[in-house]
Amino acid sequence: MPRSKKGKRGSSKPGSLRQEVLQLHLPKGVRNGVKGESGPSDDELTSDILSHCSSASECTSVLEEGLGGEQVDEQTAQEETEDKLKQCIDNLMDKSTKTRLAGLESLRQAFSSRVLYDFLTERRLTITDCLERSLKKGSVEEQAAAATVFTLLCIQLGGGDEAEEGFKMVRPILTAILIDNGANIAVRQSCARALGMCCYVSTAEEGEDLIKSLALLESVFTSSYPNREGTLPTPKPGSPALHNAALQAWSLLVTLCPESRLTVLLDHHLPKLQACLQSSDVNYRIAVGETIALLVELRRDMDEEFELDSESMCECLKSLATDGNKHRAKNDRRKQRSVFRDVLNYIENEDFSVEKIRFGMESVYVDSWMRRRIYDAFKEILESGVRHHLQFNPLLRDIFGLGPPLILDAAVKGPKISRFEKHLFNSAAFKARTKQRSKVRDKRADVM
Repeated sequence: MPRSKKGKRGSSKPGSLRQEVLQLHLPKGVRNGVKGESGPSDDELTSDILSHCSSASECTSVLEEGLGGEQVDEQTAQEETEDKLKQCIDNLMDKSTKTRLAGLESLRQAFSSRVLYDFLTERRLTITDCLERSLKKGSVEEQAAAATVFTLLCIQLGGGDEAEEGFKMVRPILTAILIDNGANIAVRQSCARALGMCCYVSTAEEGEDLIKSLALLESVFTSSYPNREGTLPTPKPGSPALHNAALQAWSLLVTLCPESRLTVLLDHHLPKLQACLQSSDVNYRIAVGETIALLVELRRDMDEEFELDSESMCECLKSLATDGNKHRAKNDRRKQRSVFRDVLNYIENEDFSVEKIRFGMESVYVDSWMRRRIYDAFKEILESGVRHHLQFNPLLRDIFGLGPPLILDAAVKGPKISRFEKHLFNSAAFKARTKQRSKVRDKRADVM
């Protein structure tokens, strides 16, 4: 504020610095001595002025920091996040089961929603020890949560020595729980998924761990195979879900097998899996159908002239693709028909419905049964964070052939579309979805 001349400061004396400061910050009407109005006392004015000056200095310091302030804020947020994660790790060693479960859940959310390689590399042994203890001595809920968090830890550490070392430490415990028929079904499911994903992430092709893990998972889901008379065993409560998890983990590891081992696996499992298409559990039937399509695809990749000579299998797939059994839930029937149409279309015509997954300014195409199995496996464990990991996690980017993570400047992101343009786009998309859904609702679509 420019300094005014002494003669225009009302009743203030030239030698009084306190009065000069008061007059400088008074409203114009009060500064010039408006008649008939009694102003506030000097003490009140001084308090207001000091408060005003303090606020002004704070604003000035923020403006002077400029872009540096953003860096400070980002660094502060990073430090706060790390402090919270450290507290979660400390909670894993707490005596209270409730506190340990809360720590596991917080770590699960953090590991699935962001990439924390640098932070976790320094603390991986501590976390692994805590998870190992939870798997050995924890409650049912704690064991299942610990298996999931350990899977996420391996994904965070990537395919390096750190993940492999951690997997070798925990694999004996996962194995012991998985083959224990007296263990809880939900815990065994989590261990089956953890065994498949951690082995996929941390071991090399043709490794000893890969062969052992394949055999172990086979021993679980092959109990659903038909007996010598060709009839399926009566499933025990919860066993279809366990067989489903083991089969999906096994099919993920099959994508790593060399051709010599693949040939043996395909010849042995395809006929047995065909019989499992008659399973009473819809989710297991779907998993079996997708595994059959994956195995046929892998065989065709090895031998372009391979033909699946099985009319009975095609008839079975057609029956499931057009299933209208009213004894089954409507959503189950719709999901089953959708999957088995895709399976049948691939078996008969070698045609695959390509799916485009968008994240940030990039996208990845799921254009084969192998890529679908791999993507679905990561999506199951990372949930909504799978797109973030596709964008920033070097492991996933390497698996899907995306190269190093992109570093984009804010100015390169392009102009934002207006609200009106966004509204027009959403309206057009909504109309297209409505037309597509109308076709799906048509009863004739069920028998196409």
